Amino acid sequence: MSTPVSSIDEPDDLPSVRPTMQDVANAASVSLKTVSRVVNNEPRVDERTRERVHQAIAQLGFRRNDIARSLRQGQTSSTIGLVIEDIANPFYSSIARGLEKVAQAYNYMLIISNSEENPLRERELVNALLRRRVEGLCVVPAGYDHSYLSTELRLGTPVIFLDRPPIHLQTDTIVLDNRGGARKAIEHLLSYGHRRIAVIQGDPRVYTGAERFAGYYETLTAHGIACDEALIYSNCDDAQRAQQATRVLMALPHPPTAIFATSNRISIAVLRALHDCACQPAFVGFDDFDLADMLPVPVTVVAHDPMDIGRKAAEVLFARLSRTELPLQQLVMPTYIVVRGSGELPPGRV
Repeated sequence: MSTPVSSIDEPDDLPSVRPTMQDVANAASVSLKTVSRVVNNEPRVDERTRERVHQAIAQLGFRRNDIARSLRQGQTSSTIGLVIEDIANPFYSSIARGLEKVAQAYNYMLIISNSEENPLRERELVNALLRRRVEGLCVVPAGYDHSYLSTELRLGTPVIFLDRPPIHLQTDTIVLDNRGGARKAIEHLLSYGHRRIAVIQGDPRVYTGAERFAGYYETLTAHGIACDEALIYSNCDDAQRAQQATRVLMALPHPPTAIFATSNRISIAVLRALHDCACQPAFVGFDDFDLADMLPVPVTVVAHDPMDIGRKAAEVLFARLSRTELPLQQLVMPTYIVVRGSGELPPGRV
């Protein structure tokens, strides 16, 4: 469900329309040609003048229009942008597919860029897409400060954040019920008698990881079970680290009787490490993945519909583009347990 949130306070003297090169020239007291030279990084501009133009650009929130020439020739933009972590990840590729299907219905093209979980690259890609004059933008954030987009929002560009909320910015957000999904996973394992439940997770500072670990921790605590630090492994997004963590866990004098993995990639790495393990713990992973139901012991997962995240994001974005009156959207998409066998193994197998 959506929750209205108070609007962003902006200074009254900021422009309410997108600034032009002429606005920059006026603010910097230089000619339009000088601004053009600075924007295009051409020579023959002294450093003091160049600095004055850059200050005017920053103050006004001006962005160069990389497709102005094609627009003047009668072509239209009709594009929206998507910045995600990695299109190779099935979760993000499904989001992209869901978004693109809606975009196609509106005769829009989707431009996809990969941030590779790099905050600087995220910002560079966002700025590049905005220079291309995309009419709307969807972002899976990697950075920790998104206030740089406040001017763009004020100027009317819809910006939707997916999977993780923005920081220092109020805008439409669509995330999974990460904490609730992790609770379901741990409750499920507890219901089969497990008490030594290990967790193998990625970066705990990332919103999704933090929420999923919180669900793990809160559920154990609610059942009076202390979290054993020896059963917690973080920063295991890399497959080798996840496999090594699994081997160390299973070599403990009192190994875990169950393992919870917080992402599909970690799940695959853990299952590979468990393949040659004499004693098989119960296992539940967050995110479904291809062939999870085809393994010798089919994998129980916390599932969701990433395509639906993309569809919802596109619906909100195109509602914004059509100027539909809509309160700020903060949508939490549901998760559910898919029972297949690995999460139902009894503790006595370890």
